[in-house]
Amino acid sequence: MRTLIFLLIILTLPLAAYAKYVKKLNSNVDKREAPAEAAKPDPRFCIFGAQSGKPFNTEAAFMSVVWKNDVVYVGETHDQPLDHAAQFEALKAMKIARGSKIAVGFEMLNQTLQPILDDYAAGKLTQEEFLDKVNWKKEWGFDFNMYKPLFDFIVEHKLRGLALNVPKKVVGKIARTGLDSLTPEEKAFLPEKVEITKHKKYNEYLKASFAGHGDSPMAKMFTLENYLASMAAWNEGMGNKVAEFLNANPGWSVLVVAGNGHVVHNAAIPASVKSRVKDVRQASFYTEDGACPEKLNKDHKDLANYVWYINHPPKAEPAPAVSTDTITTPAVSTATAPAAAPGR
Repeated sequence: MRTLIFLLIILTLPLAAYAKYVKKLNSNVDKREAPAEAAKPDPRFCIFGAQSGKPFNTEAAFMSVVWKNDVVYVGETHDQPLDHAAQFEALKAMKIARGSKIAVGFEMLNQTLQPILDDYAAGKLTQEEFLDKVNWKKEWGFDFNMYKPLFDFIVEHKLRGLALNVPKKVVGKIARTGLDSLTPEEKAFLPEKVEITKHKKYNEYLKASFAGHGDSPMAKMFTLENYLASMAAWNEGMGNKVAEFLNANPGWSVLVVAGNGHVVHNAAIPASVKSRVKDVRQASFYTEDGACPEKLNKDHKDLANYVWYINHPPKAEPAPAVSTDTITTPAVSTATAPAAAPGR
């Protein structure tokens, strides 16, 4: 009956009137409201645009950001499990949009370990074999269980893994004796040209980080000039690996898992990738410890593209005095009050 009525309308109405009628039908569809629960803030996503202050506090809003970008950076404080859970949320969202055309780049693994990571991602190694071959405890040191969901997801869905990091000994050597002291073999971990950043806020951050070492023995080992060169090489080395992958694999996307210090102000890895990949679309998330505020903290403006507030529960016991984020190993710091090399 409804079909008959619709046909009668088409036959009896003039063309202009019919067009008006269809337009009205479509406008009614456009005005349909999403269910209230779809717009309800999700406690997992306390996210604000770091420039606009606009909230992105629903799963749909978060996915809309992730889906339209080629590279997604989710920073971390290395020993905070909830930061790694945030990275996993990004990976799951990327899977919906990109299928299996996804690579996950890890600061946790240096570039010499790429063949081992390839074998693990392909299911040729057990977890125990992988951890032993990469010497996880010495190479990184933080609890693998925090990263396990990411690695399991890669293996399960046949994704790619990228070992991004520049070997510690290379970064440390630059900090002590400069870029020109590297051998050809050591230079192979870096792009042909290493750009020292001119980003004002990031340079202030690095200088504060350098000053934070005070009169420690490490601080006396190198100059500020060499320190800045080592940080540039560190970031450029990782950014170059991401760029090489994207340029060789059009249509793929990359999730970069790294310390917040390599994401902050988009001046480290994101800047390196942007300079090497034409028209690349990127989104960076700086993970900030704290309860979800009503609006973006003004001190956190421009920390990245987005600031993701994550309220970490207090630790039952003090964390062991292990720093794998010095200039010779990955760094631990905060963006607002840096006390060590980036990589938090």
